[in-house]
Amino acid sequence: MTDNRNQSAEEYQGDSGRRRAIDAFGARERVTDTLSEAPLIALAGGLAAGALIAALLPRTEAETRALRPTAKRVKDSARAAYQAAKDTGSERLGELGLNRERAEETIRSFLSDVTSAARASGEAALDAARKG
Repeated sequence: MTDNRNQSAEEYQGDSGRRRAIDAFGARERVTDTLSEAPLIALAGGLAAGALIAALLPRTEAETRALRPTAKRVKDSARAAYQAAKDTGSERLGELGLNRERAEETIRSFLSDVTSAARASGEAALDAARKG
């Protein structure tokens, strides 16, 4: 009886190993098919994985020294672009007569109209329910 159990366990392990090998081969085939059908997706995935790994690794002192001037230029350029867009947008809205006060007034008026419409609808529904 013990021999039968051991034999069954060995057969099960052998089948399990075969199944794992077949599954691994199938996974390899699926990856190969995906890479040949959509290489840009594979490239994007590789870039994302590389960026994630780079973000998780600590920056060395040499990298910090090398990147500091470039990072400062990028940050300064981004700040200048944001300020230019903000100023230009504000000027253009001002030319159209739209400013913060006017926007607040418009929103208040809109909300008042919505509230009034909701009140009128509720009253009409109540009147209809009373008559019905």
